[in-house]
Amino acid sequence: MEYSVIKSNRKTISLSVNDDLIPVVRAPYFVSENRIKSFVEDKADWIQKAIEKKRSELEKYNLSDKELDDLIKKAEVYIPSRVEHFSGIMKLEPSGVKITKAKKRFGSCSGSNSLCFSCYLMLYSKSAIDYVVVHELAHIKHHNHSKDFYKLIEKYLPDYKERIKQLKA
Repeated sequence: MEYSVIKSNRKTISLSVNDDLIPVVRAPYFVSENRIKSFVEDKADWIQKAIEKKRSELEKYNLSDKELDDLIKKAEVYIPSRVEHFSGIMKLEPSGVKITKAKKRFGSCSGSNSLCFSCYLMLYSKSAIDYVVVHELAHIKHHNHSKDFYKLIEKYLPDYKERIKQLKA
């Protein structure tokens, strides 16, 4: 099986699949090529599933220019309205809301509490979109993923774990 290796000053071995559908092993400098090969062989089933998931993701996001423009327009109307809705309920005010074409992350919250959301969120259910909105708003209060952060999300979305699964489907 073809794979690429990136060695760095780290302590553990990790595995991912890049956008070219090639497994990427990240490993400490001291790990031997034989150990890496064995690691990849042990993870063969996981790799196949990850490749299929990545392929499906890439196909989902492979839109024409017109489709992408339409998606952006929908996102620019829908997502800020959801931010406004939950912002009022949660009593958390972002400094701004921006829609991006990000394919790697659904949302982010800057240090100045400005929120960004990917237009590709519009390809998911409304309940999944609401989870990302509440997640990013929660970062205004907790700039981390602590227990308190998730308790805050759960206060407004008790079924948030199910909503996360929708984003991974």
